[in-house]
Amino acid sequence: MWTLKNQTMIKPKQIFIWWHRQTLGTFLKTLFFGKFIGKDEYGNKYYKSKKDERWVVYANDIEASRITNNWFLWMHHTINEPPKNEEKKYSWQKKHSENLTGTNKSYKPNTIIKSKNQKKYETWKN
Repeated sequence: MWTLKNQTMIKPKQIFIWWHRQTLGTFLKTLFFGKFIGKDEYGNKYYKSKKDERWVVYANDIEASRITNNWFLWMHHTINEPPKNEEKKYSWQKKHSENLTGTNKSYKPNTIIKSKNQKKYETWKN
C-alpha cells in the first residue's frame, strides 16, 4: 500500500475499481498534479491542478450528493475561494445530508403514506 503527504492510502483492490474511492489514475493525478485545497466535515478531500481542474476524493462511498453546498460551489467554479470550515451556520439551517431517495430513510409526507386498511374502492372478485 502506498501513502504520501495529504494522500489517502491506496489499496490493491482500488487500482482498477473506481467505487473504492479512487482508481490508480486518480491517485497518480492527485499525487503529481494535485494541490490539496481542503477537507469538509465528512472527510472528503478537495484538490486543484495548475490548470484549475478541481476534483474530490471521497472519504467513504462515492456519492456526489455528499458534497456540501459550499464545496459544491467551489467544485463547479461558481466561487474561486475555497470555503472555510469556520463559516457561521444559523440556528434555522439544517445540517447537510446526502440524497436519501430510494432508501428507508427517504422523506415520505403523511399524505403519501398509504395504508392497506383505507381503500376507497372494493376489488372485484372472480
